[in-house]
Amino acid sequence: MTKAGKLKALVLTMALPPLYLVGASPDAPGVLTLAPDARAVVGAPLTPVSAAGVARRTTRRVVVAESAATQTAAQQSATAQQQSATAQQQAATAQQQTATAQQQAAAASRPPGAPPVGAVVPALPAGCKPEIRDGVEYQNCGGVLYRPAFQSNNLVYVVQ
Repeated sequence: MTKAGKLKALVLTMALPPLYLVGASPDAPGVLTLAPDARAVVGAPLTPVSAAGVARRTTRRVVVAESAATQTAAQQSATAQQQSATAQQQAATAQQQTATAQQQAAAASRPPGAPPVGAVVPALPAGCKPEIRDGVEYQNCGGVLYRPAFQSNNLVYVVQ
């Protein structure tokens, strides 16, 4: 560093500290006075150390934490409801599959050439024997059950 550079550094080092202490007076322009006192008051709501500032920041943290916990609980509740609905759908599907399997088994066990279930016939085939199931009388004709019923004034038989 040259002599001129050293001199500049010395002048700046000596001149800057007094500038921090001197301020312009609003009452007398052009007159330099000592800098006024700091205006920050500890305890004012927006200062970092104030009780109000601490309370405000704490409240924000608590509200954010509570809202996150509420959102998590709501998501868990929605997930549980979805799982319950899925389980109900699976149970209904299983019941439908069981009913379909029972119907297929019943159809497979029927003798060939038998009328479809629910068909109405005016007369029974030959060789029928009465059979009672669950308190209801049926006619068993070669493995096909017929239940007597009336259609208008006529006696008919419904295939079971």
